[in-house]
Amino acid sequence: MSARTPRAAAPCAPWVRTRLRTAPGAACAFALLVLVTAFLAAAFPRSVDAYGTKGLRHDLGTATPAHSVLELKGPQPGLELPPAAREAAVREGTMAAAHAQVLKRLPAPLRADTAESAYGMRTSTPIAAGEPWFPRPFGLDPTLTYVTQSGLSSHATLRSGGWPATHGTVSMSTREVEAAVTEETAKALRIEAGATIAVPTRGDDTLTVRITGIVAPKNPDGSYWSAEPLLRTPSLVAKPTKDTPRYYWIAALLLPPDAAPALLSTAGQPELYWRIAPDVSRLTALDVPELRTSVASLEGGPGLLAMRDVAGATVSMATDLDEILTGYEGMRTAIQPVVTVAAVGIGAVAVVVLLMTGGLLAGRRHAELALLRARGGSLRGIGGRLLAETAVTAVPAGALGLLLAVLTVGEARLWPAAVGAGAVVALVCAALPLRTALRHRTPQTHIGRDDLATARPSRRRTVAELTLLVLAVGAVLALRRRGTDAEGGTDLLVSAAPVLVGLIAAVVLVRLYPLPLRLALRSVSRLRGAVGFLSLARAGRTSAAGTLPLLALLVALTTAAFGGSVLAGVADARDDAAVLATGADARVTGEADSVPLSAGLVRAVEKAGGVRGSARVQVEFGVALPAPDNGTQDTKGATLIGVDPATYAALARSTGLGPFSADRLRAKGAAVREGTPPDEDRVVPALVSPSVAERLGDRPLGLRALAGDFRVKAAATVTRTPAVDGSSFIVVDAAAFTHRQTTALLLTGDGLDAKELRAAARHSGEKAAVQLRSEKRATYVDTPMQSGAERIYLAAIIAGAGYALLAVLLSLLQTAPERTTLLARLRTMGLTSRQGGRLLGFEALPQALLAAGGGLLVGWATIALLAPGIDLVRLALSSGPGTSLLDTAPLRTDPWSLVLPALGVIVLTGVVAGVQAWWAGRRGSITELRAGDSR
Repeated sequence: MSARTPRAAAPCAPWVRTRLRTAPGAACAFALLVLVTAFLAAAFPRSVDAYGTKGLRHDLGTATPAHSVLELKGPQPGLELPPAAREAAVREGTMAAAHAQVLKRLPAPLRADTAESAYGMRTSTPIAAGEPWFPRPFGLDPTLTYVTQSGLSSHATLRSGGWPATHGTVSMSTREVEAAVTEETAKALRIEAGATIAVPTRGDDTLTVRITGIVAPKNPDGSYWSAEPLLRTPSLVAKPTKDTPRYYWIAALLLPPDAAPALLSTAGQPELYWRIAPDVSRLTALDVPELRTSVASLEGGPGLLAMRDVAGATVSMATDLDEILTGYEGMRTAIQPVVTVAAVGIGAVAVVVLLMTGGLLAGRRHAELALLRARGGSLRGIGGRLLAETAVTAVPAGALGLLLAVLTVGEARLWPAAVGAGAVVALVCAALPLRTALRHRTPQTHIGRDDLATARPSRRRTVAELTLLVLAVGAVLALRRRGTDAEGGTDLLVSAAPVLVGLIAAVVLVRLYPLPLRLALRSVSRLRGAVGFLSLARAGRTSAAGTLPLLALLVALTTAAFGGSVLAGVADARDDAAVLATGADARVTGEADSVPLSAGLVRAVEKAGGVRGSARVQVEFGVALPAPDNGTQDTKGATLIGVDPATYAALARSTGLGPFSADRLRAKGAAVREGTPPDEDRVVPALVSPSVAERLGDRPLGLRALAGDFRVKAAATVTRTPAVDGSSFIVVDAAAFTHRQTTALLLTGDGLDAKELRAAARHSGEKAAVQLRSEKRATYVDTPMQSGAERIYLAAIIAGAGYALLAVLLSLLQTAPERTTLLARLRTMGLTSRQGGRLLGFEALPQALLAAGGGLLVGWATIALLAPGIDLVRLALSSGPGTSLLDTAPLRTDPWSLVLPALGVIVLTGVVAGVQAWWAGRRGSITELRAGDSR
């Protein structure tokens, strides 16, 4: 009988697969957390790039073509050249070849929109036309500009007649050419197909221009037609004179490109031009520095020399692109530091939550890892297994988060997003092995109590806390002194000020936390019942490592409060600017804000739906004030405003624009009758602006206005008033006017209907303008950069609240097994399910209240400390400080962003405690109290 072959020993099960099969739910939850955090880390830099790129394209795309195009122009060929050479230099072939070279030599990243770019020759000096059939509103001859712009047939539609063309070779001696005009030009100047216009030349004869067709632009707003609006739309121009202005028409006639030699014989000083419309479709925010360099080079550098090589030595480049780029960079520079504050805050919260997750995993497996270490496992071996186990779930989750960020946010760089997602994965993979290495440097057989109430901070911890305090104080002082507009870029220390304030507050609260617990425990110990005493005793025995959840909660709540306050400040700034622009919920004014409104129009508008109240106002601009003592004369004068004191005072109180008491403004005595002679000795109390108050002083001031002549005395001073947005005004009782009328109607009410108000205004047949505050408010959100920054702050609020709630959940899960075992033991002693729920709720309540109350206090204090250094006017309004009605937009506290996340922390804590007590009550005590269980 043959000997049996011994069976080979079964190989050990793979570590990673075994661990994942043991706890698949925990692995999936961990992967989801990594995915969301990696997505946020990758989406933020891509969002910043995306809104910067969209903002650049918006600013360049919405700028008027007259400002955005690059125009290369030069004088006509020199008179010293032979006629044939001059004619050849302006013909279609020569100009087209130069145009192609000009586009080819544009320095990167400038690219031309070839469809909207054009070239040609024009008379720089308009030439008067003497034909008798031209309209002459003031008896002055119209003046015409003759243009040979390329590509007319591809940019216009022929409405009547035929396209202008050349017959044979046109030269300087040619005496008849053809032209076309746009519909607007033909209508305004009464031009018909077949009409002829005589153009004087340098000799004794004339050049006849025959109109062959009427055309309509295909894209009137494009650069081809709008770079020089005169090509499509004629204009009335005032003739310079000291007397009453007299106007005359100026228009353009469109000749074929090969007719350019004929214009050389005219006296219109012809000039050559190449208009280059920029293509903004491929520009990004990263191209701005190089784009500024390219524009500067074309205006006076190597780029201009390259253009002169192909277009002539006397050409010059003109464009306003540099001004557009300056405005764009100003807004981006103002917005970027404020956005960085949100990014640093959410990044800090995410790091703390990820560290908490690593701590939860390490705490749950402490006994297992301690056993492996006691049986000879090396730190390197255990750490390597933990690293592999974590990387199997973290790396795919991080890659998926990066992919989602790339798919969600387009037109941005990839490497910053990859760095952000990679940093999240690296932190997650390193947290668990490093924590294990620190906690298990030596084999441990027993772990002593680590109570928060009895723990004594070490010297290292004290030094670390003092360092954080110094950094927080320095960051807050720096931000208060210079604001967020740091020269040379974003200061990360200043941007981290809210986070540092939250951190140091958390450290202080952890230090003070045991004191109220001890006092409460003494009071509760005298009461009947064990639930309250056991709850506070358990709360006092919370692990000292529980400071990390408190840090996460405070930083998250502070960041959410800061983000909410930014959005609230932006909304308030836009509301204030809209109120300043309209003065009420709606504003109805006559033409040019000075033509009076008829009584029928006023009554019709006041009866419109939604109108709750109205204030009739009489406004007169440019009322002369007497010269001050220094002798200087105010050429602009002041604005005189006549109002009904009662209704206007109510309006000022409701809008917050210079509230005052109606009694102080009401004129003494009986109202002046309409048309009666003025009483110049009558003194009328007035509400004046500071500049007028300085001029008035304490003495009455005589005024001569169309509304009447009287004397005014300052009764009160206000900086703003609803009727006008100027800084120099005088508000008086309209009863003192001898000529009363209504030039503006200020309406208040909820749900005002713009269509109904405009219909009521049109029904009277007058040219009245209707402006609603809601419509004005909507105009302030018009740039992708502003809306992108607002979306980032909204995401910061949501992410901060989410991470705060997650920190609470992780904190409760860390001690869930211990609390479950405690309930099982107490149930054997007669504890009811209701008492168990109260026990767990009261145990978790102190830390929840500490975090919620601390978050409220720290969030409010952080906003109060940082508000003087932050101005949101660029984020709120499309125009910068000094260019709009609102010069500053301070940071304001948003109560909802403070209260809601804090309440969410308390509610979630109570819900988790109740669910755990209910779940523990469903399981038997035998399941929890197993023989040999060390819990």
